[in-house]
Amino acid sequence: MKTLVVGLGNPILTDDGVGVKAAFEIEAQLSEEERQSIAITEASVGGLRLMELMIGYERVILIDAIQHTNGYKHPTGTIFTLSADDLRNISPTQHSASAHDTSLITALEMAKRIGMPIPREISIYAVEVENILEFNDQPTPAVAAAIPKVTAMVLEELRLSPKSSG
Repeated sequence: MKTLVVGLGNPILTDDGVGVKAAFEIEAQLSEEERQSIAITEASVGGLRLMELMIGYERVILIDAIQHTNGYKHPTGTIFTLSADDLRNISPTQHSASAHDTSLITALEMAKRIGMPIPREISIYAVEVENILEFNDQPTPAVAAAIPKVTAMVLEELRLSPKSSG
């Protein structure tokens, strides 16, 4: 199955880079054979531009930061697994929507209506973050601790086992 893993975010905005850092770790753990069917990339776009990256893949896994603002704060580093349908019901992850663009869901629905080859399967791993505004290439401790966990979760979804380090 032709699969794309997208690490979303900006790796120099503290916790916002969690998706990018996890994607790099996943890529490091793929064998040459596995890389034939699994593409890894990073992006800091949402909506239409993110949908365009997904065209032609059967399965897409997105990894992104999320910051709940509905009055209930989840512990920093909490990992949520979401489907594309879940995005309709919650506030979007950090990069699946943009004030200057349409939401990812709207873009995917439009692409489907006009017959573009969008993925049949979309999974989203969203990590609750604390700091997405300050420049720093290191995440906060709780988000740093979540990176190996989300990496293992994605590798498991890809039906791979994380390779031991060392």
